[in-house]
Amino acid sequence: MTFKRVLGVFAVLIVLWLILPTLVIIPMSFNEAPSFNFPPKGFSTRWYENFFTDPSWIKALVSSLQVAVLTMLVATAVGVLAALGLSKVRFRGKGLLEGYFLLPLIVPGIVLAVGLYSLFLRMNLLGTLPGFILAHTIVAMPLVITNVMASLQGLDPRLEQASASLGAGRVRTFFSITLPLIAPGVTAGALFAFVTSFDEVILSLFIQSPSLQTLPVKIFNSVTQTNDPTVAAVAVITMLTSVIVMLIAQFATRKRKRPVA
Repeated sequence: MTFKRVLGVFAVLIVLWLILPTLVIIPMSFNEAPSFNFPPKGFSTRWYENFFTDPSWIKALVSSLQVAVLTMLVATAVGVLAALGLSKVRFRGKGLLEGYFLLPLIVPGIVLAVGLYSLFLRMNLLGTLPGFILAHTIVAMPLVITNVMASLQGLDPRLEQASASLGAGRVRTFFSITLPLIAPGVTAGALFAFVTSFDEVILSLFIQSPSLQTLPVKIFNSVTQTNDPTVAAVAVITMLTSVIVMLIAQFATRKRKRPVA
């Protein structure tokens, strides 16, 4: 019993160590003084007002949402097709191919960023919307693949066989049988892809341009160049957006795990 209590206390301390630095930013965002001092001196919403009235911040937010939504759509479409191929087809080297698709989760972000910068420089994709979507899709697609493959593992193949025996083609079987059954996994993967793109900063720093900067890049530049306290308010908004999307993804994952009556 003593060991369990010690382990419980240790777990609580670890959770606090991870959460407190994130929660500190919330009171800082309401600081009346134009600084990052903690505890804050006075209460004010001026930094939130500055964010919603500053065209440069709004432009960065719109760019992030645009890139994240398009990345989510592309990564989900490609990821679902890849997951179907990996789960349905048996061939030599399948394990290596699965590892290749998951490689962006293992390779350090800075290494991937340098490689993409060199490639995009030759292809004139730096600072372009297609370049951002392509780069973010590379790091978001593995999350879609893992979630969809997990759903496909719990799919009864006899349902697809029954559909085929009744005369349905592969496309109709996919949209009528397979897709509805793996929809929770697809939804979770899509939301994870959205959050990954929305929060991505390393790749974005390398492929940005003055005309196209995402919100994380704008935050980074504000902290390193201008020390603008508006960053605290933006960080809170970004954090809440990510938490809400992750909770929705978690709900979709739990729905996927519920047994069928």
